[in-house]
Amino acid sequence: MTRRLTGSRPLMIGGVLVLLVILTALLAPLLAPQDPYVQDLADRLLGPGENGHLLGTDQFGRDLLSRLIYGARVSLQAGVVAVAIGAGVGLVLGLFAGYLGGWVDMVIGRLFDIILSFPTILLALAIVAVLGPSMVNMIIAIGVTTVPNYGRVLRGAVIAVKSREFMQASEAFGATNAYVITRHAMPNVLPSLIVTTSLGIAAAILVEATLSFLGLGVPPPTATWGSVINDGKQYLDIAPGISTWAGLAIVVAVLGFSLLGDGLRDVLDPRLHK
Repeated sequence: MTRRLTGSRPLMIGGVLVLLVILTALLAPLLAPQDPYVQDLADRLLGPGENGHLLGTDQFGRDLLSRLIYGARVSLQAGVVAVAIGAGVGLVLGLFAGYLGGWVDMVIGRLFDIILSFPTILLALAIVAVLGPSMVNMIIAIGVTTVPNYGRVLRGAVIAVKSREFMQASEAFGATNAYVITRHAMPNVLPSLIVTTSLGIAAAILVEATLSFLGLGVPPPTATWGSVINDGKQYLDIAPGISTWAGLAIVVAVLGFSLLGDGLRDVLDPRLHK
């Protein structure tokens, strides 16, 4: 297993990028050269390196690098917490749908179909529009839209192991459904959950950035990558760096989690190591 982990290039590259994003978010107060919320209109729209601002400033004279560093906190928090909600609910529903089958599987499957019938962004927009823009409501919206992704993957994984000998033996000895699901089915679907979760965080970061860009994410003046892109869109001709650097930050985070998920899939999938 150790050789697989160290030998997977996507896993190593993705792990480094994800670690970089995590450390940036955790150490934001130490890494940020200035307060990201202090305005100085005399220094507005400065270019990279001008007047001590490494990446320049925005339309209010706020240090761009500091805002991007603090923006990592919002994106990471939204991605991780929202995916935790979606994965948790999807895990429970997927396990019961796959193991119990019958009408339970039908009801849960139709619920997934209803959610998936709406485009992810539009459904998230509708939920936030009803609940109101805030960090909590945005996380709820993203979490709800991701439930079917985990539920369907885990349902398929449970069905794949349901007919295995150890499952049938446990049932033959009179084990309850809850015991079989938690002690036998769940450990065998965790690899699928881990891979899907890593890829899901990447998607959640994109949704968070989109909502913030549209003004339905975290209310200002909180720094988010999506809101920074929105702030800079009207200054692309004179200060393109505002949106460009924020866009690159999103690319690094999404690429990191995507590569990490691909690498974990290659390492944890037994079919690739026969």
